[in-house]
Amino acid sequence: MHKFEIYKDKKGETRFRFRAGNGEVMFSSEGYKSKASAVKAVESIKKNAPEAAVDDMTAAAKPEAAAKPAQAAAKPAAKKAAPKQVMAKA
Repeated sequence: MHKFEIYKDKKGETRFRFRAGNGEVMFSSEGYKSKASAVKAVESIKKNAPEAAVDDMTAAAKPEAAAKPAQAAAKPAAKKAAPKQVMAKA
């Protein structure tokens, strides 16, 4: 069964992690100075997560990444700096 676990880290800060049903840690939090803050964060996630949108930022990058090898193959080897300039602009 999936669950949130609240624990103290080595620095003495309170953190939480979410475990899947198979026991694997799916995500963990930042450190909080108080346990109450960690509990409040867990409650916020439980309340708001069903409404959270998924922003798949990899979908937009795939066509651009696929186009780069074709562009590099069409240009002479001396123009290798051009893809780096494109990356800097993105």
